[in-house]
Amino acid sequence: MRKFITTSILLLFATIGFCQNKSTIIKAGKLIDVENGTVLLNQMIWVRNDSIIQVANKINIPKEATIIDLSKYTVLPGLIDCHTHITSQPGGDYYADIFRKTPVDVAIIAHIYAKKTLEAGFTSVRDLGSAGLVDIALRNAINNGDIVGPNMYAATMFIGSTGSHGDLNGFSPYLEFNAPKGMSGVANGVDAVRAQVRFNVKNGADVIKFGASAGVLSEEESVGGPQYSQEEMDAIVSEAKMWGKKAAAHAHGAEAIKMAVKAGVASIEHGSLVDAEGIQLMKAKGTYLVSDVYDDEYILSEYSKLGYPDKIINKEKMVGKLQRENFQKAVEAGVKIAFGTDAGVYPHGWNARQFKWMTRFGLSPMGAIQAATINAADLIGIKEKTGSIKAGKKADIIAVANNPIDEISTLEQVQFVMKNGVVYKNN
Repeated sequence: MRKFITTSILLLFATIGFCQNKSTIIKAGKLIDVENGTVLLNQMIWVRNDSIIQVANKINIPKEATIIDLSKYTVLPGLIDCHTHITSQPGGDYYADIFRKTPVDVAIIAHIYAKKTLEAGFTSVRDLGSAGLVDIALRNAINNGDIVGPNMYAATMFIGSTGSHGDLNGFSPYLEFNAPKGMSGVANGVDAVRAQVRFNVKNGADVIKFGASAGVLSEEESVGGPQYSQEEMDAIVSEAKMWGKKAAAHAHGAEAIKMAVKAGVASIEHGSLVDAEGIQLMKAKGTYLVSDVYDDEYILSEYSKLGYPDKIINKEKMVGKLQRENFQKAVEAGVKIAFGTDAGVYPHGWNARQFKWMTRFGLSPMGAIQAATINAADLIGIKEKTGSIKAGKKADIIAVANNPIDEISTLEQVQFVMKNGVVYKNN
């Protein structure tokens, strides 16, 4: 009996050892080297467990390896979206979304959006604001293997001042909405914004998101006016840094952008009305621009049907064209660009539709792909483990039928998705 048990234990450990050394060889007809901005031909990628072991023209294939033949496809790193709201998207009624849904409603369907995002080829996302800590629960469930989705880097609550883009505006002051302390994200004054950063970090935030300016999809009057003082922005960013977190600033207006850059944010989100001074300041400070240049198409096409007030639609009409023109100016000036879509403003899984707009307004196809891979990884702070196909990095790999350098829209039809060495899609 003892011999039987010992043999069984040895077989168990042998099985575990085999699983821990699972090898896969991917044969890539074309491979986009985003670090050098080149396309390599007839490459082989050796993946063991969740990591890339070797990339070369020829590899001594381990006997136990699984072969994935993508020799007729173009292979590139898993894409990264630096600005998503992956836990929700507009339903059929603007006011019902605000007043009839709870974080529980959001949580029940969030996994659907996560799966769609991963299957669209986005193996990592930075999620910049969610109700009720749903983003943290979703991230943790993905990391635990309970549900399918991209690697998530979450912001928890959007930090905003009273009456700001992060507050609920346009309704009777006799209506009172009570959230647990810290859960609304509304904070005013240096001490209070520091406390909100600490609350977010305590509850799992990977990144701190705050509203430097007014916004479009909210009912305050301005689009670009600053909504925090310089002292408050300085406090948010310095507090985030003290806890080892980067700060991202929602900022449409020219003055708010400059204030946020001076405070030391890692990225300006949207950047719609950035002026020449702001562009030069961003370039000098190395601040990333994350500009959602596709959204205008969807908002102007669909949001009236969803019951959004005219004042919101009119703000988008004013901002959309300027955002694209200023994005092009920033690209031409050499500002660092990272890919971010604001997905959730439009249906999840459509993230790659933004690529053709980025190339239409200044970026080369390679530049757009780099924005969504190596640049995005750098902004999030994960460049050492993802963002390119290179030995030592995680096996986040996708494939498309055509070469996106020639036809950027091919990224809208991803055929193969591997995240952390696991294949989630193979058409």
